[in-house]
Amino acid sequence: MKKYLITGVTGSLGKAVLDGLLPKVSKDEIAVLVRNEEKASEFKNSGIDVRIGDYNNESTLIDAFQGIEKLYFVSSSDLSNRTEQHLNVVHAATKANVKQVVYTSFQRRNETASSPIAAVAQSHLDTEKALIESGLNYTILKHGLYMDLLPWFIGAQFMENKSIYLPAGEGRAAFILRDDLAALAVNVLTSIGHENKIYNAYAESAPTMCEIAVEVSGIVKQEIAYVSPFVDEFMTTLSQAGVPAEVAGMLAGFSSAIAAGEFSEVSADISSLLGRKPTSVSTFLEQVYQA
Repeated sequence: MKKYLITGVTGSLGKAVLDGLLPKVSKDEIAVLVRNEEKASEFKNSGIDVRIGDYNNESTLIDAFQGIEKLYFVSSSDLSNRTEQHLNVVHAATKANVKQVVYTSFQRRNETASSPIAAVAQSHLDTEKALIESGLNYTILKHGLYMDLLPWFIGAQFMENKSIYLPAGEGRAAFILRDDLAALAVNVLTSIGHENKIYNAYAESAPTMCEIAVEVSGIVKQEIAYVSPFVDEFMTTLSQAGVPAEVAGMLAGFSSAIAAGEFSEVSADISSLLGRKPTSVSTFLEQVYQA
């Protein structure tokens, strides 16, 4: 029996979890899930058991999950098909008698259709419900907004424009670094007592974009303003700048969610589980913009 199966290993989060797990447990205890053989060579060459399975195909997942004790289940990036894909994973884990599923969900306050990110949220809500009702032992990690995406929110031209231009209003967001989320996952996977628990995997502080602009100003030694336009104006401006509509829409949606307070709640769960505070926004911004 393999103790751990890590999904999403060709992406940043799953790979970080795998990298964090390898020094702590025997390689023989770990398997990884990839969609096809073409993505398997890196892991096979390093001696890791590779299981082939596709979130779109439940039968492949049932085969891949055989003999697995703990499944680290990274949510799909395919928003159009995510609910069906996730239900395939839950059903397959049940049929394969997986002992525990650790699922990467997300932070939110509004679980109704009125949420600015309802389209993104619904699949997570459906998956959490399916896990809780499945009879499986589950651990749900409600991830905050990735701190790694802050440069995307701040924009590549902020120095030229001397401003951060984003319709996030005065909303706060408890940004969390992806590496801290990976460390949390490794802790949950390798310790006991996490069955049927939900952890708030976000930071202990939640700055506004105005406060972030002040931080950035201090780092780059220039005054960087924060400008919060109406969403329509924001979309028009980005369109005129040649930003793809899908990218602009995602930025607008998450910014509106910040403005609405979707990510403003703070939590000490990560500190409690890791025995240290997660990386602060100030530290991250210094690392990114100091040069």
